[in-house]
Amino acid sequence: MIFSCGGTRRPRRRLMPMLGLLAVFMGGCSRPGPWMLDNISGLVRPLRFRLTDDSGHVVDQSHYYGKVTMLYFGYTHCVDVCPDTLAKLGQAIRSVGPAGAGVRVLFVTVDPARDTATVLHRYVRAFGPEFVGLRGSNHALEVLARRYRVVYRRQKPDAHGDYEVTHSSGVFIFGRSGHARLLATSSDTAAAIGHDLHILLGTG
Repeated sequence: MIFSCGGTRRPRRRLMPMLGLLAVFMGGCSRPGPWMLDNISGLVRPLRFRLTDDSGHVVDQSHYYGKVTMLYFGYTHCVDVCPDTLAKLGQAIRSVGPAGAGVRVLFVTVDPARDTATVLHRYVRAFGPEFVGLRGSNHALEVLARRYRVVYRRQKPDAHGDYEVTHSSGVFIFGRSGHARLLATSSDTAAAIGHDLHILLGTG
């Protein structure tokens, strides 16, 4: 699904190309076996990126090997969808107890112009120590978004210079070795996400 955070939806015709791309991607998902989320094993590329984290350090996928990693694209000025999603992920992590230390949520900003490392750090840490903010150049963001078929679009600024960014809302979940395993959508509950995290962490 694609949302415009903090305001009214854009006209339907403008979202059709993006919705069509997402439909193609989602068409291959399934929920066989023990999973409550969509199984994307073999459909999505392994975790790979090179960005700057909210502490100002350049990091890549190797820094998170050994963890169950959740990848989500959003921005800090989003007033509803992004904080609601991150809060839900935090609830899911807490539901697995101490094993939640083996999870990392990578929040990639689609608004690097406003989301400095300092802004990201303050924002993501409010959701828990497992959350890490990531940012990069516009080119680096475009490359990463294409890799995971994520779409985003900056809307026209208002009279005060404020603007929204329409973006995909799925959460990609990677196993400890960095291979894509699951996709959580806006309709999935914290309980469902926690259930599958429990399995991926090897505690269930």
